[in-house]
Amino acid sequence: MKSPYGLHIIESCLSCPLVKDHIFCNLPTPVLGALDSISAGATYPKDAVLFVEGQVPRGVFVLCTGRVKLTMTSAEGKCILVRIAEAGEMVGLPGTLSGSPYEVTAETLEPVQANFIPREAFLKFLREHGDASLRVAEMLTHIYRSTLMEVRYLGFARTAAGKFARFLLDLTDAPHAASSGGSGTNGDSHGKDRTRAKLTLTHKEIGERIGASRETVTRLFSDFRREHLIEMHGSTVVLPDKPGLERLIEA
Repeated sequence: MKSPYGLHIIESCLSCPLVKDHIFCNLPTPVLGALDSISAGATYPKDAVLFVEGQVPRGVFVLCTGRVKLTMTSAEGKCILVRIAEAGEMVGLPGTLSGSPYEVTAETLEPVQANFIPREAFLKFLREHGDASLRVAEMLTHIYRSTLMEVRYLGFARTAAGKFARFLLDLTDAPHAASSGGSGTNGDSHGKDRTRAKLTLTHKEIGERIGASRETVTRLFSDFRREHLIEMHGSTVVLPDKPGLERLIEA
């Protein structure tokens, strides 16, 4: 079945194709059945807000399809992109567990299907199912590592160019990035190893990720291409000079 947003609807946790591929979904069948019984599925269009920073936590959202960006905003209105949650992940977890207000705002980057689980039902579910509690601990570790990554962007690199270089290196070092080299393909006449990755964020969202304006990110793309630090092939970014990017971080 397709939704109005063109999504292929996942009818049940028990029939979800993500079950074996994602931390929280990969649970024994009886546990998934219990999870399914307390979940309420819904679809959301692009730019829909699931919850806002400072809101009293109502519960968690398990993403079935689509991506959600998590942001924090200062009193002056400056926005920082903390991380991107992918299908199979859970958003709203820290606040739901602690009872403290949501620390971030969750906004869909594209049409999304998500299962909402109310806070009290979720806590009761975790008390009754140890396997699920262990998965939640793993997800909290992932959130912790993402927070440390944000510290790297905003603290270690002194310049916007250094932060942008760090972003590119982290992007292409991710598990989904593809590496090719040695044959001089795709315009590489020197036969160097090249690392590439799909760029799914807009210039504005990259700016929010590294603490820079959209105009600054656009200028950095232009500068880096002119200096042969990056190449763009559609939405794929290629790094022919990783040492050059590393020098920018250290400068």
